[in-house]
Amino acid sequence: MSATRHRAVGGGVNHVLDYLRRMQAENPSFFYAIQGDNDHTGGSIFWVDATSRMNYAYFGDTVVFDTTYRTNRYRVPFASFSGLNHHGQPVLFGCALILNDSEASFAWLFQTWLHAMSDRRPISITTDPDRLIQMAVTQVLPETRLRFNRWSIFKETQEKLAHIYQSQPTFEIEFKKCVNETETINEFESSWVSLLERYFVMDNEWLQSMYNARQEWVPAYMRDTFFGDFSITERNIGLNSFFEGFVNASTTIQMLIKQYEKAVASWHEKELKSDYDSTNTSPVLKTPSPMEKQAANLYTRRIFMKFQEELVETLANPATKIDDSGTVATYRVAKFGEEHKAHTVNFTSFEMKANCSCQMFEHSGIICRHILAVFRVKNVLTLPSQYVLKRWTRNAKIGDMQDEHATELPNNSRESLTDRYNTLRQEAIKYVEEGAKSIHVYNVAMDALQEALKKVSSAKNQSPISAEDGALSNGRNQELHAAGDIETVACQSADEKEKKIRELTTELESINRRCEVYRANLLAVLRDMEEQKLKLSVKVQNARLNLRE
Repeated sequence: MSATRHRAVGGGVNHVLDYLRRMQAENPSFFYAIQGDNDHTGGSIFWVDATSRMNYAYFGDTVVFDTTYRTNRYRVPFASFSGLNHHGQPVLFGCALILNDSEASFAWLFQTWLHAMSDRRPISITTDPDRLIQMAVTQVLPETRLRFNRWSIFKETQEKLAHIYQSQPTFEIEFKKCVNETETINEFESSWVSLLERYFVMDNEWLQSMYNARQEWVPAYMRDTFFGDFSITERNIGLNSFFEGFVNASTTIQMLIKQYEKAVASWHEKELKSDYDSTNTSPVLKTPSPMEKQAANLYTRRIFMKFQEELVETLANPATKIDDSGTVATYRVAKFGEEHKAHTVNFTSFEMKANCSCQMFEHSGIICRHILAVFRVKNVLTLPSQYVLKRWTRNAKIGDMQDEHATELPNNSRESLTDRYNTLRQEAIKYVEEGAKSIHVYNVAMDALQEALKKVSSAKNQSPISAEDGALSNGRNQELHAAGDIETVACQSADEKEKKIRELTTELESINRRCEVYRANLLAVLRDMEEQKLKLSVKVQNARLNLRE
């Protein structure tokens, strides 16, 4: 980082550190670290809140490390770790101020981040093409698949080959087509050679360097690794999607924390809305297939729409058997009129297992139209469990996490009311199912429930009021604050009043949306309780009849 930029940042670092100390004091699961001996004049700073650590436990299979704001165009050398939640939305895994550009600094940052995530390594990581970052990833995450962001490479190629782009307007189109649309390594290699020969750039040093690094950015080399991409071009954009619209070239370090909190709150609201939509609205089914209905009940809305697209496409992609060795059958699947783009699917009936040459499932976790076409031929009516990734389902954040190390997070990291509710609900359902197995177990379960109820009531009376509970119980204080707000507004100008009204209206709408989600959750648990109550009554009645006999 330049000396001028360091001076511009230096004055605001204490502001960031004060915020981090305050957040950790409020919640011990909030983690932050400073490189070196707490002398923040030259070392980097990393932080991650409890919610991000919990989200990583569910969605930490693929990670994006974004250093877009590290460039001199921006005033703050800000970086972030993020991923994708069960709706395919960006989810935050941590942030950093990179005050020292060196391999050692990046290595420290990755080691610190990994420590905060209980040393659970991701399957894959996407970064900007940078030698220092590449060396740090190789050192700290040797088993994680590294991918360079294609958008950055395309952008830099345009700058390096500006003369070619200007004199040969079709070069850019063919260059991107060569990278994005070739599905196999051989196809890419052939297309690349043809491209260079056609435009007489065989000896271009930049293109040669990009070719040498092709295994880190060309999709054909990475189809066997999970990155959560739904299509080749979908994430061919800048990496800063989580903070896009919140942090920009004019953001100062004094403004950073406020914008950081706004981004976190905004994406949290979007996730809540998507949760509500997935749980309380039904998608339009396009086929009579039981598999489509099954997927609609399993997946979140956005993921289901992608699955539905693949399922519908099977109507135009017939599967033809080309080999059958007894245990494994091989099919050729091609779209009508595009037989030259055929894919090969190997299917094992005994294991209900299939793999496709397109490797879409390996890359995105969504089963492809080619395998689904074979399932149609083989009369497979429902999705085999191995083809439903929990991370894409409605229940992605319910029950066991993706890794046993995730449970090492402190208990109070379950700071979200929804997280606590979901966990208790799942455990309660398990308890009811076990408790209904016999009269003896039922009696023991009922006694234990009564005892547990007493303990919960006692703990509730003794424990201090949480922030969320306080919002309900401290009504009088809230009324006083509200009265103070109204009095303050009265003294303000008309513009300020209007601004205040807009802010309060936005806040009210946000609270209403949350209430809808909580209401939906409450209705769901009440339905579960009624169902379990009915099942329990039937089992008890049957047990009594058996005893009489």
